[in-house]
Amino acid sequence: MDWKPEKPPTAKEIAARFRDDLAAERYSPGARLPGAKGMAKELGVSLMTVQSAYKQLAEDGLVEGRAGSGTYVIDPKKGNQTAGQTARGLRELQDHLAHVTSQLSELRVRVEQLEATRSGVVDENQ
Repeated sequence: MDWKPEKPPTAKEIAARFRDDLAAERYSPGARLPGAKGMAKELGVSLMTVQSAYKQLAEDGLVEGRAGSGTYVIDPKKGNQTAGQTARGLRELQDHLAHVTSQLSELRVRVEQLEATRSGVVDENQ
């Protein structure tokens, strides 16, 4: 991973970076991710932070940890999505969720404005 963040990243940020790398197919199925100890040193974070990031990727079904060996990109069975395809799907889902959240926020503001307007009309009629 060629990444030099300005400040030590969180586990969530590290996992997001790996998801992006997987989506861009920088790691092929079966490839080993960088060792957690080396990655922690490189990024200036604790070993636990990198392990947490790898755990998030495993929970997403993108990688698997092998005791004493490392963390590997899942090599899908025939007919299943690759880690890159899954990562791209997750990224698209995140983008879609952000868009929907933005729309809901706009609707909330509009409803509040309508309720305020309606409340003013009711007050004037009384």
